[in-house]
Amino acid sequence: MEKQKPESSNDSFAFLDRFFELSARGTTVKKEMLAGLTTFMTVSYVIVVIPLILSETGMPKEAALAATIFAIAFSTLLMALWANFPVVTGPGMGLSAFFTYSVVIGEGLSWETALGAVFISGVIFFILTATGIRGKIIDAIPSVLKSSITVGIGLFVAFIGLKNAGIIVGDDSNFVGLGKLASLGPIIALVGVLLSAVFMARKMKGAIILGIILTTLLAMITGVQSLPTHVSDVFTIHLPSVAPTFMKLDIGAAFAYGIFSIVFSFTIVELFDTLATLIGLSRKAGLEDENGKIPNLNRALTADSIGTMASALFGSTALNTYIENATGITEGGRTGLKSLTVAVLFLLTLFLAPLIQFIPTVATAPPLIIIGALMLSDIKNVNMEDFTELIPAFLTIVMMPLTFSIADGLAFGFLSYTFLKLLTGRYREIHPFLYIICIAFMINFYMIGH
Repeated sequence: MEKQKPESSNDSFAFLDRFFELSARGTTVKKEMLAGLTTFMTVSYVIVVIPLILSETGMPKEAALAATIFAIAFSTLLMALWANFPVVTGPGMGLSAFFTYSVVIGEGLSWETALGAVFISGVIFFILTATGIRGKIIDAIPSVLKSSITVGIGLFVAFIGLKNAGIIVGDDSNFVGLGKLASLGPIIALVGVLLSAVFMARKMKGAIILGIILTTLLAMITGVQSLPTHVSDVFTIHLPSVAPTFMKLDIGAAFAYGIFSIVFSFTIVELFDTLATLIGLSRKAGLEDENGKIPNLNRALTADSIGTMASALFGSTALNTYIENATGITEGGRTGLKSLTVAVLFLLTLFLAPLIQFIPTVATAPPLIIIGALMLSDIKNVNMEDFTELIPAFLTIVMMPLTFSIADGLAFGFLSYTFLKLLTGRYREIHPFLYIICIAFMINFYMIGH
């Protein structure tokens, strides 16, 4: 007689299927967990890099590490269990740099005051979502820009991958140029790209994560990445404490300083960065319905705003939806189970934080490059014959990697679309809310450049 699976196991899988709507979205428990593991491996570098950036404010490095991990886990659990969205959110790289170098070092504020500003921006996000204003912003985004967002994010992701691999480097005469391709790092990254591409062409399960593992091993064999030599290199019993930063934000000082421009910049960058990334990833995951609406998007946006407030309480900066989510979506991640998997893995990094450092950037670069290529498909939705749509699409796509900002790319797309439609007499094609968005972007550009 054929051995049957335990009933409890069947019940567990049935519960997960119902709770996360796995069958309805054409996915499975195995596929979601694999997608979560893939996403974790490509985004785990943030728990090394972000604490280093935040520590330059005078914030204790160990506390910054713990705060970053807790902020990612908390916000991602909200995305998983409440919004059922297949994305990981956490403190953003760009926002961490803005927090440290512009707000604290540039303005001379304490990190406690800066955390107060982050919390205030989270409250503003929540109000914008609860009042439906965020939804109106989404409705105001023209379909051509929604397609352009996906393509632009793809180029941005690929550019980050090429940069992390050392294939593209800064150049004083040409702005960017080729790195030293004869060096081991770029060679290993290129081998990783080829391996991942071959695995995907052969439709192998877990192609991206297999590429990361093999590239990491190759980096260790060639000496590009050091090997763990002690148990403490992999596992730590002394967990990093969040106590030195937990609840240390100073909201009163933030108000007293009169930080309208800082809060406004946090709000604009996170609002449109998160919106653009969620729209791009949702389209890639096929989550839009027949009317172009994204189910549970409002819950996802609410989770993002609550997550930002929680991040400030823990002692970290405003949140982003990580563009590396695209790797897990490519592996088939479609539900919050993928996010739940990542959240649990990030909590485990409190014990395995040292091990993350042994996944080199040359191993996480190949999947980013591959994903960038996969996200180009939406370019077919751009009407190349209509210059009032072609130019905004082009500016949206090209300005994201060139400015290293999704929000800035979207700003150029919004402004050019609005002005071109107005100047060609096609003002009826402009959503009324688009004028407000354009004014907000112009104010932000003025504050940044003033």
